Amino acid sequence: MAALEPNHSQSASNRAEHVPATAQDSFTDGSSEADVSSYHEKAEESQATSRSEYNNLLHPLRSSRSQRDSRSLQRSGSLSREPTTERSLHAVDDDALAEERRDLERTESQLKGEPISSEDEFLVVFESEDDPLNPRSLPLWRKWACVLTLALGAIAVTCQSSIYTTTYEQIIPKFHTNREVATIGLSSFIFGMGIGPLFLAPLSEFYGRRYVYIISFAVFTVFLVPCAVAKNLATLIVCRFFDGLAGSAFLSVAGGSVGDLFNREQIAFPMMIYTASPFVGPELGPLLGGFINQYTLWRWTFYVMLIWSGAVLTAIVIFVPETYHPVLLRKKACQMRKDTGDERWHAAIEERTRSVGMTIVRSCYRPMQMLFLEPMCLNLCIFSAILLGIIYLFFGAFNQTFGATYNFSISKIGLSFLGLLVGMVLGVSTDPFWRRNFARLVKQRENEIGGPVGTYDPEWRLPPAILGAPAVTIGLFIFAWTMYSHVHWIAPIIGSGVFGFGVILVYSGIFTFLVDAYPLYAASALAANSFLRSMFATVFPLFGHQKKVYSRLGFNWASCLLAFLTLAMLPFPYIFYRYGSRIRKRSRFAAVA
Repeated sequence: MAALEPNHSQSASNRAEHVPATAQDSFTDGSSEADVSSYHEKAEESQATSRSEYNNLLHPLRSSRSQRDSRSLQRSGSLSREPTTERSLHAVDDDALAEERRDLERTESQLKGEPISSEDEFLVVFESEDDPLNPRSLPLWRKWACVLTLALGAIAVTCQSSIYTTTYEQIIPKFHTNREVATIGLSSFIFGMGIGPLFLAPLSEFYGRRYVYIISFAVFTVFLVPCAVAKNLATLIVCRFFDGLAGSAFLSVAGGSVGDLFNREQIAFPMMIYTASPFVGPELGPLLGGFINQYTLWRWTFYVMLIWSGAVLTAIVIFVPETYHPVLLRKKACQMRKDTGDERWHAAIEERTRSVGMTIVRSCYRPMQMLFLEPMCLNLCIFSAILLGIIYLFFGAFNQTFGATYNFSISKIGLSFLGLLVGMVLGVSTDPFWRRNFARLVKQRENEIGGPVGTYDPEWRLPPAILGAPAVTIGLFIFAWTMYSHVHWIAPIIGSGVFGFGVILVYSGIFTFLVDAYPLYAASALAANSFLRSMFATVFPLFGHQKKVYSRLGFNWASCLLAFLTLAMLPFPYIFYRYGSRIRKRSRFAAVA
């Protein structure tokens, strides 16, 4: 949700945020890393909105809050924010915007060499990246231990979302239910993942990331126990909801930790590792669960996840320090006040007037506002939501299609998801190409104006989505019309691989575009995307099974219906690439070139 997040700028951009991401769900292009980091730093400081991905994927994109980074990014002139700030004064909470403007004006005055106020003389900042309290001063091995721990946690959460589908064959007769009701357990988990970031992300803004990680993942681990020993399906459904709710922290907050640890020259690879994890988990679930449920009891599905989660929780306690810069600076300010006896020393986070409750309310309100008022945000969010909905529909549909058509055992059905996984990995591997393409567009603009580019068009992030959109549709049509017993099983798996390849490209372009088009409100745009994706992923499996789409229409026409849904959305990335600049001029939230 960095190859995974937008523009294959992959969550790399997220990197500083954390989609991805969205999520994500993650997804930012390496060449724009500085830009997206700059956006997110302001977006996250100004609004504690959910970021999710991926994100699912994608999740989520996040930003480092380092003021030093913010200054250097602003100095590069990578993003013109003042117009956005001015236009947004009538669109959002006045108090929040006042805080944003104070931070921005302070940074600009320092960059211009203007005298700073006496109050600013006592503003606590990191002296350099070598400051002992700065997480970027940690040894390289410690940084990577943190990144890998967060990646394993994200994989565990997303794996838990899909591994449940492999238990259907045992829990349906065990609890005397049917597949339609059993599917609610899948949807309840995804629903929890969708709403969790709306308040977990704001909490991390006030109390830091480490506390959120430890508490939320501990709750995630604990709720695996009643899932494993459940005596009825209702217990399983309810506990999976709280499991998804608690686990969502790793999809909405963790990307920011990666950005906190690495500067923009180092961020690309570690962010790519993290943002790939939410895509690996859902495909790993059926693969792992297939073998567990074929050779042992379904309860071991949750026991295995419990062991995995317990190991990750231990690693979090040992290897993941507090990395959120504002919270660390608050700690430093407290120590300086104690050492000097001068109460004027303060951190920027202590100047905030917003309460936790109001921040959570705003984190829910503004994403909805953008969905209703921003046509670009709405249409692109719907497109990405449809794709995630299809992926989660596949977790149930593959059991029917490959089981009935090719008589696959449950373990072989799990292996059939390798096509989807390989396609996504190939999509991630194209990231260097999209970085070069972005650099080419920048160079082309520089040649046109005869000088360096101060700002760039957010639409330059959409080419991956323009290519990925037809790949998604083509992959679904291949999957639909090769699902015959007389056609080799590799054909529909290839179709799913083409679909997975296109999904990554679409997410990559959309997530990065949202970050660049709505710089001051990037977190809200990604939260809107994450929320809508989660809702579609919640509903699609229920719709597919409750309405018996695959049994009534047949495997071929049911999959074809999904292809037509993506075909209807196919033009939007290109439309916004061509006309996005005009639409942004009439937007209440978007940046104007």
